[in-house]
Amino acid sequence: MFLPSLYSMITEVWEMRELLRGYKETRLGLLRLLRTAPEEDKQLIQAMVSDCTFIIAWLRTGRHPWARRGADRKAAYDKPIFVDPEQLDRRPAPPPARRMEINDYNRLLQVLAILSNRERACFEMHFVGLWSEYEIADHLGISRDSVHEYLDRAREKIKRFISNPIQMELFPLE
Repeated sequence: MFLPSLYSMITEVWEMRELLRGYKETRLGLLRLLRTAPEEDKQLIQAMVSDCTFIIAWLRTGRHPWARRGADRKAAYDKPIFVDPEQLDRRPAPPPARRMEINDYNRLLQVLAILSNRERACFEMHFVGLWSEYEIADHLGISRDSVHEYLDRAREKIKRFISNPIQMELFPLE
């Protein structure tokens, strides 16, 4: 069982090296051709050299060559956040004191829009679903301190947003 998978990995590595060697040879040939090419063809050949350089860099590193912030490395394998609405409703919420008006509902959506995805998920699970911080941490696979920090940040963002009348006017209801 182990040997065929090892053999296939070695074969893939060998094929990648051959592919990399082929792109290097192609780029070198294009650079030679670029010296003697007529002016009308130089732009096309330069684009081909650029493409070969891009592919060589990608094959060497295994990453997108233009990615500078590491977002492709950091976020690609993060655990996605799945919040099942049925799980949020597992504990009955107390009945509202009054029916929510459409303007109140729209204002609530505006306030929730300023939160990050993780802050919003923690906020909704804690205040809508009435989950404890430990339950949220277990569900999202993070520490309880992180959940507490997300909830604190969400509270502060909401306080700042609501207390600033100018900011509230920047987002009109209609």
